[in-house]
Amino acid sequence: MSAPRPKLAVFKLASCDGCQLSLLDLEDHLLALAGAVDIAYFKEATSRESEGPFDITLIDGSITTEHDAAQIRDIRSRSKILVVLGACATFGGIQALRNFADVREYTKLVYAKPEYIRTLERSTGVAEHVPVDFELRGCPPNKHQLLEVVSALLNGRKPNVASHSVCVECKLRGNVCVMVTGTPCLGPVTHAGCGALCPTYDRGCYGCFGPKEDPNTASLAAALAERGVPDVDIKRLYRSFTGNAPAFRAESEKHD
Repeated sequence: MSAPRPKLAVFKLASCDGCQLSLLDLEDHLLALAGAVDIAYFKEATSRESEGPFDITLIDGSITTEHDAAQIRDIRSRSKILVVLGACATFGGIQALRNFADVREYTKLVYAKPEYIRTLERSTGVAEHVPVDFELRGCPPNKHQLLEVVSALLNGRKPNVASHSVCVECKLRGNVCVMVTGTPCLGPVTHAGCGALCPTYDRGCYGCFGPKEDPNTASLAAALAERGVPDVDIKRLYRSFTGNAPAFRAESEKHD
């Protein structure tokens, strides 16, 4: 009798679904993955619902409501390994822009009946609420990195995910640095994973994968200022998809 397959669960909190679509975009690899695990919960792909416990749980989305906070505690209690996916689950996502303002003012501007809105003052990543075993960056994550993480965990080894900057990916693709042509870019301080997508098409990096290890954000800000980029634009550059990441948040606040 064969051993039971590991149970895999995929949950969603406050997000756009892009991270879960990265998993579905594995295409042929998804068939192999489905054969190696028991997909116990994945609403994006199946109506099956298992209560767990789960061997590996993938979760995307930020914690924005009390319901989210309670749900993530429950999911953590039923998961042996918890992996968070994407900018929302790691740093709070684009919705964490509320963290720089008064969320009550935002709700008044957006909703006709703001008194019915129940939300937390801050949008945060999962790790601010429960222990996390691995964080996979990106908006959305790179599907090949996602496959590597799941494969590594199924085989009991450490995932091999590069920690260098987007600049390295630009060099590997033979790109001309967009900053040379005057375009502000977060590539020097941003974690690799996108394959230098934006700089390849002459756009500056938006920092979707968050800060790389030990990012020198002050040096980049100084270089931008020398090129005539005003403080307000430097602040906005650091306050994007991963603006709530500690390194990016701290640097942006220097330019208020």
